[in-house]
Amino acid sequence: MSTELPVLTASDFASDQDIRWCPGCGDYAILAQMKKVMPRLGITPENIVFVSGIGCSSRFPYYMNTYGMHTIHGRAPAVATGLKTVNPDLTVFVITGDGDALSIGGNHLIHLIRRNVDLNIILFNNRIYGLTKGQYSPTSLEGHVTKSTPMGSIDHPLNPLSIVLAADATFVARSIDFNVKHLGETLYQATQHRGTSFVEVLQNCNVFNDGAWDHLTNREVRDDNLLLLEHGKPMVFGKEDDKGVRLNGLSAETVTLGGGVTKDDLLFHDQSSPEPHLANLLARFSNPALPVPIGVFRQVTRPSYEELVHNQLNYAKAHTKADLNSVFNGGDTWTVD
Repeated sequence: MSTELPVLTASDFASDQDIRWCPGCGDYAILAQMKKVMPRLGITPENIVFVSGIGCSSRFPYYMNTYGMHTIHGRAPAVATGLKTVNPDLTVFVITGDGDALSIGGNHLIHLIRRNVDLNIILFNNRIYGLTKGQYSPTSLEGHVTKSTPMGSIDHPLNPLSIVLAADATFVARSIDFNVKHLGETLYQATQHRGTSFVEVLQNCNVFNDGAWDHLTNREVRDDNLLLLEHGKPMVFGKEDDKGVRLNGLSAETVTLGGGVTKDDLLFHDQSSPEPHLANLLARFSNPALPVPIGVFRQVTRPSYEELVHNQLNYAKAHTKADLNSVFNGGDTWTVD
């Protein structure tokens, strides 16, 4: 009897459900790249689970021919933690949005990440609540006019990468929906990480916040506004690769190569640094002063949560004589007639 895995393709991971996203939505690109990544994992669909909360992104489990759980608002990280802890052999994805993850789900998100549960979080960031028709979200910019902020938002936006780095995330990355090659490779790298991987995908909502990322997707300006992070390489960007980023004291600044400035003067990316200082600095980059980085910000090793849980359970079983009945009956008991 053959034990070889069947050869799978992207179509094997596509469900029979009609996709109910608006035409032109950036979610389609993320879904397409996820389907392409799945066969590369060498894992059969029944060993993969997609868990989501509430929002446009949270329809994702219906569109994958795997197991899936559509949970409640903000609670996908809690459900996924339980699932992975008791079924450590499963490959688990949390699909969430900037509202679902960073508003009602903020606490769940940071505790999943600090525990380093071995699963993958994909956060779709379109800076708006799309499913409920255009209210401002935790990542909406100050002054942004929406249905719930007709005079402009007065809230200061959250930075997703700064939050997860503060929780000591072991894998942090960012990609963008228009660059499908980069997106697919980033998703794949996330799946290869042991521990919690977090990928922010800058995604366009063409109905309620169209053009939120135009400065990063418009052909005319994007090369001058995006910084592609590559481990061990200098931070060079621009249409002509003539710009770079270097340190000036404790701050970063943009410089033009030439006139005495060389690549050796620039910041070199180190995603494996044990301390998150560089990743934290990069997470704060924003236009127009600095380019917006995409790629892997940080990738370090730390034991995963479920590994520690099962090691502790095995140790307890081997070194104690307690059993469930003795625990239940270890204190005062009453007989009820």
